[in-house]
Amino acid sequence: MHRTFIGCSGWFYWHWKGVFYPEELKPYRWLEYYAKRFNTVEVNATFYRIPKESMLKGWLKRTPDGFKFSLKANRRITHDKKLKRIKKDLKAFYALAGILDDKLGCILFQFPPSIKFNKKLLKDFVEALDKDFRNVIEFRHKSWFNAESYDVLRKRDVAFCIVSAPKLPDDCEKTAKFVYVRFHGAKRWYNYDYSSNELRSWADRLKKLKAREYFIYFNNDVNCYAVKNAKMVKRYFK
Repeated sequence: MHRTFIGCSGWFYWHWKGVFYPEELKPYRWLEYYAKRFNTVEVNATFYRIPKESMLKGWLKRTPDGFKFSLKANRRITHDKKLKRIKKDLKAFYALAGILDDKLGCILFQFPPSIKFNKKLLKDFVEALDKDFRNVIEFRHKSWFNAESYDVLRKRDVAFCIVSAPKLPDDCEKTAKFVYVRFHGAKRWYNYDYSSNELRSWADRLKKLKAREYFIYFNNDVNCYAVKNAKMVKRYFK
């Protein structure tokens, strides 16, 4: 029996007001409203700046038991330092993430598209990760999508981030006990509305991986497509 967490990549979008969020609902209530409709959210804001502990504690208070937050690791680790000499930064980020306790889903490390396949770099990086967390790596250059990369991840129980995005392979590989998926938009980044046939096909492929847990996020926030598509794919995992 698997557990499935399906949601969006973020909840604080002004262009969702009046479409997903009621016009009269105050922004500070948006998370509560969102959490009544989805059981997880991916937080991209942590990539750009480190939030205060008080902010994370506020998230805990405004979400129900069983809700999961997946955090995108800060860009200092992946983009500024290019994955090197990052042990202190990793330790600090893990400490922050730990505040979420049992509401913490995964930690997503998004590699920059400027970094191409380098097996040693990948091996050194995954060995620096804390195995007590659900770690995920998203590749943004197609050279990483190969058996050698998957083997390195599999040996450390680090999840390969399955993606639906323009000009990137849509490989369905399970390299950890759980599966992590990001839908960015099949033909256009962030501005793409998936059809029911597309999502049903994806659900069939993902279920064949037989993971213990699935974390599935929609990052196509334009026109509120993320909300629409997340609701659709939930039906295929019942």
